Amino acid sequence: MQVIIRPASAEDRHTIKSIVRAAWLNPLDLDWPRFLIAQWGQDIIGVGQVKQHGDSSRELASLAVVPEWHGQGVGTHIIHGLLARESGVLYLMCAPRLGGYYARFGFQPIADGELPPYFRRIDRASRLAARLLRSDGPRVLVMRRL
Repeated sequence: MQVIIRPASAEDRHTIKSIVRAAWLNPLDLDWPRFLIAQWGQDIIGVGQVKQHGDSSRELASLAVVPEWHGQGVGTHIIHGLLARESGVLYLMCAPRLGGYYARFGFQPIADGELPPYFRRIDRASRLAARLLRSDGPRVLVMRRL
């Protein structure tokens, strides 16, 4: 048996939300028709989507794999499937420690001055939260793929 990557269906919407929340990702704007699903047998083992923001920027988002499947290439398969459906500039936000992983797919960190409006707002909110928490910890890393 192999992992199958397929478009999501309406029946998958609750599982998508559950997997995204379990991964501590943003549970807002989870529109199931935009998702690809990784499936093993009858089990959904990973999800991901590309969403469009009001400023017309597009984001690789909500990429999550169930813990038992981490490190087995499931995320890579989902990303390849999503990228195959896309053309043009694509952004993503991630923890700085994940920048090297996404660089494998052609994403590169971008400077603050190059951020589209949606990502500029998220970056400002991230900085504010770090100040309020008096944290020098990592901010959100925004990356772009041309």
